[in-house]
Amino acid sequence: MKRKHIYSLIFGFIILFGLFFLINSSNKLKDYVEIDNKKINVEIADSDKERQKGLMNRTSLCNKCGMLFIFDDERKHSFWMKNTLIPLDIIFINSKLKVVDIFHAQPCQKKECKQYIPDEKSLYVLETNINKFDESIIGKKADITFNS
Repeated sequence: MKRKHIYSLIFGFIILFGLFFLINSSNKLKDYVEIDNKKINVEIADSDKERQKGLMNRTSLCNKCGMLFIFDDERKHSFWMKNTLIPLDIIFINSKLKVVDIFHAQPCQKKECKQYIPDEKSLYVLETNINKFDESIIGKKADITFNS
């Protein structure tokens, strides 16, 4: 009898743990940026190492995915597409969360790659699949939500 009771308790804990994991993983909130009613789930690049790597060497990016680069200071941050395998939109966002510039950038495998520098200062840069956004978003507000 004691052995069956112990097995029942262990089985019950396993079931509870499984349900807890399932509920938490399905309700896991993600960081996202929303511009012009388009929501993009983002990976955050907020360290020098993460910002330098960016989306290099990736062969794909899901349709509603991107990377948000967060800088320590607002200035004219320069981006390039060195070793980037997929075309991207590069969207510059200032500290007031207004889109200040956008570039449609192609991959670069050369030694020297084009630099993408906005006309105005930015604190955030969002990279998404190319043509996700167009120039009509310049001046619009970005909603940046951090859940992690």
